[in-house]
Amino acid sequence: MVNELKKKTRNMIILLSLIWFVITLPLPWLFTGDIGQDQLSTLLPIIGFISIPFVVLGIAWTLKPDLTT
Repeated sequence: MVNELKKKTRNMIILLSLIWFVITLPLPWLFTGDIGQDQLSTLLPIIGFISIPFVVLGIAWTLKPDLTT
């Protein structure tokens, strides 16, 4: 029973993390080509680093909901 709960929590955290990183990617730039390849290679790591604290906060709040109050 406890293992199932841990698996569900782990899967939810992974899913939410993936959703966050996909949402923060500059998808319109990838499809329209309005940005150069050198700019894109600079921009994507910056967006990734900025996203890390938000993912960590989401994980912490998922594991310990009492931290939100």
